[in-house]
Amino acid sequence: MVWFTSGRGLAAAAVALVLVGGCRPEPKGGPKTTPDSAVTGAAKEMPEGSVENAGFSQVAAVTGLSGPESVRYDPAQDLYFVSNFNGTLTAKDNNGFISRVRPDGTIDSLKFVAAGRNGVTLHAPTGMAISGDTLWVADVQVARAFDRRTGAPLGSVSFAGLGAHLLNDVAVDPNGTVYITDTGIRLGANGAILHPGPDRIFRIGPGHRPQVAVQADTLDGPNGIAWDSAAGGFIVLSFEGKGIFAWTPGQKAPAVVATGPGQCDGVEPIGGGRTLVTCWADSSLDLLAGNRLTRVVGNLPHPADIGVDTRRHRVAVPVSARNTVEIWAIPEGG
Repeated sequence: MVWFTSGRGLAAAAVALVLVGGCRPEPKGGPKTTPDSAVTGAAKEMPEGSVENAGFSQVAAVTGLSGPESVRYDPAQDLYFVSNFNGTLTAKDNNGFISRVRPDGTIDSLKFVAAGRNGVTLHAPTGMAISGDTLWVADVQVARAFDRRTGAPLGSVSFAGLGAHLLNDVAVDPNGTVYITDTGIRLGANGAILHPGPDRIFRIGPGHRPQVAVQADTLDGPNGIAWDSAAGGFIVLSFEGKGIFAWTPGQKAPAVVATGPGQCDGVEPIGGGRTLVTCWADSSLDLLAGNRLTRVVGNLPHPADIGVDTRRHRVAVPVSARNTVEIWAIPEGG
């Protein structure tokens, strides 16, 4: 997810900068949640044209969050992790946190991992991935590791020495190697939004050494990344452009497999050669099948890094502009 854009064709910078400083405070009495029964069928109540495939139905919504950016489903514990950057995305203010949410949309622990507690440093957490019992989290220029069961900090790998600007999403290959996109955005003088690049995907090498896995201008502000087991490689999304790419470690550049509406963010394969994608340009959740992208849910302003509940066949969408996570049922064949 990126809360602001460069001047390369993305014009929402001024609005987005207001949003990063405007995260809603926690409601009196603690975070609010909306149970399944209260929102079932909400898709039918959305504005006409916002949902192209009525088979996707909203079953829960979680509120009371603060800059929700990424969701990762943990099948072993049957819980969702939600990263909250809680302020400005590039600020090293040590006030980020990770929530733990039950599949029915109720919050199990608002601050399961919290900056400044139990020795945790966490500025503005974005993408997450699970490898074994480790929850890896991207945090500005650093990848941080936490115990997925206790939340205890396990260590960190800094990419600052390689010139990282904004680490964004995290994915793990079948060998357990961790890959992290760098969208290449930073704040300049007087709050100017810059995209100096280079556009890169990093990895954590042997001995937890930070490495550049690939550098290519065609990545155009890489954002979402996910391992596609059927294809035997990664799916990577461009935020600065409109490309949806296939990339296998070792390749010098990604291959375009489809074109999206622009500002694409979250990506998760769901089987059968199908992949879910979120895009800011039209506030959408989209279904990618082959090289065709179909918009299936709309009215999702700033939809960020999605997580798929493989047990219930649902997708959890952080709607950052609303400080919520919406949980949607995926229809059979969808």
